This record gives sequence, C-alpha cells and structure tokens, in this order.
Amino acid sequence: MEKIVHKLAHVMEHIQPYVAYKVGPVEITDTVVTTWIVMIVLFAVIFFFTRGLSEKPTTKRQHIIEMIVGFIVDLIDSILGKQGRKYLPLIGTLFIFILFLNLSWFIPTLKPPTMDLSTTAAFAVTTIIIVQLIGIKKKGIVGYVKHFFEPVPFLFPLNVLEELVKPFSLALRLFGNMFGEEMVVTILFIILPLFLPVPIQVLGVLMGTIQAMVFTMLPVIYIASFIHGH
Repeated sequence: MEKIVHKLAHVMEHIQPYVAYKVGPVEITDTVVTTWIVMIVLFAVIFFFTRGLSEKPTTKRQHIIEMIVGFIVDLIDSILGKQGRKYLPLIGTLFIFILFLNLSWFIPTLKPPTMDLSTTAAFAVTTIIIVQLIGIKKKGIVGYVKHFFEPVPFLFPLNVLEELVKPFSLALRLFGNMFGEEMVVTILFIILPLFLPVPIQVLGVLMGTIQAMVFTMLPVIYIASFIHGH
C-alpha cells in the first residue's frame, strides 16, 4: 500500500515533460522527440496508403483514404459549403496530425505531445494566424477591419477580444482533455495495473479522435465567420 501511495505522490513526474537531452545550450524535451517520432510514423503511413492510387478505388487502402477525405469534406461542406473545399489541405492536415499525436500513447514509453501546453499553444496560435490571413485575403484589409464592427459598431471591443481569446481556448481545450485523460490512465495503472487501464485506453482512442475533430472543426467555424459574418 505504501508503494502505491508513493507512486501516486509522484504521478505528475510521469506526466510532465522532461528534458530528454541537450544540443549545446538547447534543451530537447520528450515532447519534441515524440513529435518527430509521430511525424516519421505518419510519413510512413501516408507513403504506404498513397502508393498506386487510381481514379477508381481498387484497393482497401484507397477506400480508407477516400473515407477519411470524405469525412473531412463533409465536415467542411456542412459549415462552409462547397466553396470551403479549398481549405481541405489545411483542415485535413490539422485533423490527421493531431489525431496521430493524440494516439501516440499506444507507442510504448511515449506520451502524447498534446499533453504539453506548448504543443497545443503552437497549434492554436498558428491556426488562428492562418484564419486571420484567410479573412484578410477574403475580405481585403478594409473588409477585414470592418468585420470587427459587425453586426453593430459598439461590439468592436468584444469582437477583437473574441479573436484574442480564440488561441487560448483552442490550446487549453485540447491540452486539458488530453492531460486529464492521461492522468486518469496513469493513476488507474498504478492502482489496478491489470484491469482498468485497458478499457480506459480503448476509450482513449475515441476521445483522442473526438478531440482532433473538435480542434479541426473550430477553425472551420472561425473561417465561416469571416465568409458569412457573425
């Protein structure tokens, strides 16, 4: 019992990022290492699934690819309409990359990089910057600024504040869900190592997919606000 209590007292040490090694004065955390491993795995998976594609699907690999692309296209169409399909590379990349990062805990000894706030913050800030650039390209500088005065001018401060809050919301939502889920699994593994963690990890596949989908859907909604207005 004392051994279990001791492990529980140090559970945060197993979850928090740590310095894996140093390159001169630069510290490389396990988050960076895991991200690069996931990228290598993702490139290998993409290479495998995209070999020998044809106009009409003839392999199970191509059917799987078309199902994933179709799912993302349907998501975009439901919010932006067919005109939003030009954003498929952005939305599809976000979904697939975040999904692989979320599910990386099934690789032994690795923790999902999305448990690190620096990772989710980087995704959030980059995504919101791209959304703003899309808004400027779509409306022009004047139209972009005018957008913040809609539907009535006195809402300008609130509209600006809304844009500033979006990256924090995106980052904290993904980080909080993944961090909490991993903490629960770690604690259950310490208390009941042979039973409860397995169904929780299976549920983790569903949760990881949902979190990737939510993060992906929100930028689509943000882009829609520039195209269709508030």
